[in-house]
Amino acid sequence: MSDPQLNVLLLADRFEVRGSSTYTLRLARNLGEYGVRASVVSPDVQLVETDQRDPLSIAEYTHFCIPLWGRVVMRTLLNDLKDDPPDLIHVQSRSMLSYGTRLARRLGRPLVMTVHDYLGPHERMRFHARYGQRIIAVSESVKSELLNRTRVSEGLITVIHGGVESACDQQLPPVLDPGHVPVIGTAGPLEAAKGLPYFLGAVKRVLSVDANVEFLISGTGPDEGNLRRLAQQLAIDEKVTFVPNLLDFSKSLAAMDVFCLPSLQQGFGTIMLEAMALAKPVIASGVGGVDSVIRDNETGLVVPPSESGPLADRIIELLRDPVRARAIGEAGRQLVHDEFGVEKMVRQTADVYHDVLAGTDLAA
Repeated sequence: MSDPQLNVLLLADRFEVRGSSTYTLRLARNLGEYGVRASVVSPDVQLVETDQRDPLSIAEYTHFCIPLWGRVVMRTLLNDLKDDPPDLIHVQSRSMLSYGTRLARRLGRPLVMTVHDYLGPHERMRFHARYGQRIIAVSESVKSELLNRTRVSEGLITVIHGGVESACDQQLPPVLDPGHVPVIGTAGPLEAAKGLPYFLGAVKRVLSVDANVEFLISGTGPDEGNLRRLAQQLAIDEKVTFVPNLLDFSKSLAAMDVFCLPSLQQGFGTIMLEAMALAKPVIASGVGGVDSVIRDNETGLVVPPSESGPLADRIIELLRDPVRARAIGEAGRQLVHDEFGVEKMVRQTADVYHDVLAGTDLAA
């Protein structure tokens, strides 16, 4: 382990049940291995378990994003940083870009931002030409959308895929073991873009063919109430378990035999990678950054978005052929180990920091 030489501030929005929050925690935990001392600032860290928070440098500044109050909090943060200012500010999401730019300007420090997903229909992203030195896009799809929707030059965008802890050498129980009832699941924020009504539609179709299957939806979000009502309307609520989760989906993913990602749009798919790392066969919509990971019928199965029928058909395929399901799961696990390990993500991110700092002169 090298001695930390760079001091980087990770400026995060409130921690939520989504891949971008786990991304921040993984950076904070692992950047020290690459000569970077990372600290995290967020307006809300309540969902971060104490045992995860304590070993890290995480500071909560409540009311950070509230007008008027935000100015007071900004002054407090600047005062707290004056004796040990960061060398670089890494904004963790677009929602924090304006605050990060203000910090960068006041501190005279360069800014890097990670973009995890796509801009809203009428959203504009103002990446300050002087302080904004680099954008990290989590997939080629996200990069392409940024080039089409913003004035950011291609040379400022670096693609670094999300990374997860690998379990390639770990002995895992086989999926679809005949000794237990199969569990088909999904996990993540419960919001419209995740396409979960189509997952519930697929559940209805699967149960009409095989009633001996259980389904799991792990996560929280604005659509939770609607999804619970839809499950009741479809008369499948006794077969669908909702598991409101914190930031860690590990127990829910371990309980699944097959992981589904029915998204309507998807910047990349970190939770999908976590499932693959556990050798769970994945069925995912062929949208956005999914094609960076899934090769149909090799490392997972691809279905069209917004359709319950094809998703149900592919679930049934795997239920009827456990040997094939295990082979796909193992191929996915090997791919994650080879290409999407957390170490690679963190190393490439640290390289961006060093590259930015080597070429930055904000005093000019």
